Amino acid sequence: MKYIELKDRLKGMTVFSIKDIEKTSEGVFYRRRLNEWQEKDYIKKLVKGYYIFSDLKADDRTLYEIANRIYSPSYVSLETALSYYGLIPESVYLITSVSTRKTNSFKTPVAAFGYQKVKNSLFFAYRIEEHNKKVFKIASPEKAVLDLFYLKPNLRNPDDFDSLRISHANFTEIIDKRRLFDYLKLYNNKRLSSAIHRLWEHINA
Repeated sequence: MKYIELKDRLKGMTVFSIKDIEKTSEGVFYRRRLNEWQEKDYIKKLVKGYYIFSDLKADDRTLYEIANRIYSPSYVSLETALSYYGLIPESVYLITSVSTRKTNSFKTPVAAFGYQKVKNSLFFAYRIEEHNKKVFKIASPEKAVLDLFYLKPNLRNPDDFDSLRISHANFTEIIDKRRLFDYLKLYNNKRLSSAIHRLWEHINA
């Protein structure tokens, strides 16, 4: 297969895998071609088995789509999701997600990606957002807050809360109290429950 054929057959795909290439190739695909295309800067390797075309324009939402794909199942959450909703200042250093797989991180040519493990029962309350006719999974605002406080037990008091630089105005406008505390019950975690109640009182003081 020639590179121009590859690009035509995979057009519209942000991230593609070796399996994607093999599905579209007619006959045998020689994996050494991947090395040739990388050397010519036609494609870039993200992580084992996943690639992008070198001319990809990767904005934030494209990076969220990539985050979902290279480590699945996962959804964007924690600081990245809070920033997406305008609850904390923008952060571009790391795309943060949660997954039912082991905690992991990757440095790639387009961004750094971090994943925190949660048990299967806590893998819920994410949204499917559309961007340029493509989609990505991201935690709801309430779930992003809970994921962050669940996975970072050091967030306990007002000084800790202030260190996050949460926008109080946006928090009270965006976060649905009933939904937040309904989700909180599903964690069945006394430490988390105490922290979230203190956070709510601090934000609304």
